[in-house]
Amino acid sequence: MKKISILTAEEAVQLVKDGDTITTTGFVSSGCTEALSKAIEKRFLATGSPKNLTLFYPSSQGNRDGKTGGDHFAHEGMLKRVIAGHYATAPKLGQMCVSNQCEGYNLPQGALLYLLRDIAAHRVGTITEVGLYTFVDPRNGGGKINERTTEDLVELIKIDGKEKLLYKAFPINIAFIRGTYADEYGNVTFEKEITPLEGTSTAQAVKNSGGKVIVQVEKVVKGGTLDPRLVKIPGIYVDAVVVANKEDHEQSFGEKYEPAISGEVRIPIDSPKPMPLDAKKIIGRRAAMELEEDAIVNLGVGAPEYVAQVANEEGIGDYMTLTVESGPIGGIPQAGARFGSSLNPDCLLDQPYQFDFYDGGGLHMAYLGLAQCDEKGNINVSRFGTKIAGCGGFINITQNAKRVFFCGTFTAGGLKVKVEDGKLIIEQEGKETKFIKQVQQVTFSGRYAIKKGQPVLYITERAVFELKEDGVHLIEVAPGIDIQTQIIDLMGFLPKIEKEVKLMDLRIFKEEKMGLKNNK
Repeated sequence: MKKISILTAEEAVQLVKDGDTITTTGFVSSGCTEALSKAIEKRFLATGSPKNLTLFYPSSQGNRDGKTGGDHFAHEGMLKRVIAGHYATAPKLGQMCVSNQCEGYNLPQGALLYLLRDIAAHRVGTITEVGLYTFVDPRNGGGKINERTTEDLVELIKIDGKEKLLYKAFPINIAFIRGTYADEYGNVTFEKEITPLEGTSTAQAVKNSGGKVIVQVEKVVKGGTLDPRLVKIPGIYVDAVVVANKEDHEQSFGEKYEPAISGEVRIPIDSPKPMPLDAKKIIGRRAAMELEEDAIVNLGVGAPEYVAQVANEEGIGDYMTLTVESGPIGGIPQAGARFGSSLNPDCLLDQPYQFDFYDGGGLHMAYLGLAQCDEKGNINVSRFGTKIAGCGGFINITQNAKRVFFCGTFTAGGLKVKVEDGKLIIEQEGKETKFIKQVQQVTFSGRYAIKKGQPVLYITERAVFELKEDGVHLIEVAPGIDIQTQIIDLMGFLPKIEKEVKLMDLRIFKEEKMGLKNNK
């Protein structure tokens, strides 16, 4: 084999031409190609080139600080178009799209991962039901973020009389990929990364598009010294390797390197300390009551994270196997800058494989956030006014899990609660209403769930709702809560009310353990 070109980051980004389509790997704060992204930003600011780029990535990349990940590309003139799964961690990039400074698309993470594989195979695109009836359905906007964005990248088609969405393929000219080691022939391993992410699929897509694959690594080693079982990108896919400085190759932004999340070691985990009985623990307790033994589960961030914490407190943490969309199976999912990784994982899959399993109905249960809900049972977590967060893997996960639970406080913005004598007391109501007449953007479609017969619950600290064919039903209320003044009067629609609304389990509102292990 021919030895690979080893370039500086500054030399490597000279391969990028005006008008190119470029893709970068990374998941939130982990596995980002920071050396290359910083170098291309520096080149543009100094010379005005490369300009009119199309930036494509399936996940979310950045640390919400405006200085990392996707935000290195957030300069007017540098970008013609962005196609991304999530924008919240790259706020400048999202704002550019919202303010019409470039074209912008927000499409489901899983669909974009599949699209890499379809581009590699020269297929017409990705055909799937994921996204039907949501904001990425062409009948509802096709994932376009602003008025400047006019090209249809998503098409509604029918196969055997069933509606599908076609996410159209396009060539990609440049890949920035992050790995751990490369040998002198360009073979790349990922052993210190949180997962392999979509590295293999990205390299294949760009190589078969006739593009250039540039890999950022920690170190280059002698040819033949890498374990071939660990090589995720063979040298035949790679055009150049860049050895990054340590500060541009952090495992996760601002975090100390942790081998227990890359599967290199396993570490003992301390027994969890009991959490205070606040609103999120109440939600976590009610949600944990739904857990089934041997369940395969995905947890979102925020209130859903408390499901795992409650389960561990109750001694039923082993009833479920937690998975993360980025690829980890088993272990303890991490939050913050390390979201996307798991401590002591059992397996680290390539991210596209994880979504294959999710989309095929492999998840028994998914606990996701509850930002906004409307009378049709639709959920919005992706756009609020002029602020775009993006859908990420939310659409794939919620559309295909066997059971879905949306977990969050009933109101937001300053809500304060306490528990006294087994009753829930609202000390201060939140300023923002979450249950509204119509959500701004449909990230989860109640209509599609009903069509599939998918069980859906909406769990808050004071009430539990269920989606049925005729709408959203109030089925449980917390002790101490007045249904009229503290639930209905604070909703933008009138829920269907059962003849007898049950009280939420009284054990939820006591300091001692609930004894869930004895009930399973």
